Amino acid sequence: MTSRDAARAQLEHQLARLLEGVGKIGGDLRQAHDRDWPEQAIELENDEVLKGLDELTLNEVRRIRAALGRIANGTYGVCSTCGRAVSTVRLAAIPSAVTCLSCSHLLDRIGTWTTSPRSVLS
Repeated sequence: MTSRDAARAQLEHQLARLLEGVGKIGGDLRQAHDRDWPEQAIELENDEVLKGLDELTLNEVRRIRAALGRIANGTYGVCSTCGRAVSTVRLAAIPSAVTCLSCSHLLDRIGTWTTSPRSVLS
């Protein structure tokens, strides 16, 4: 098994696990609230936490799908910013990494990362 095959298997497993979690969060968010006002207030606070988890999960789903696309088109492991190789150590730690460590630090400093999490389930 090549390193790309191993990365694909790991990413597909992680994607399946995350999508299962998204389904559970969605189910929890769709549940009717209690009639008791104090209990309802607690449930609404819990909903806010669940919405935050949902957004984080959907962002990760988007990153994994993009990484699987890069594996399919042969650009996995190539930094999208500078074109150099992304280290195998970085890819082992973050299989969905799109940039090398140097470019990642640079992008974090200038704040260019933006996301649109809801588009990942379509």
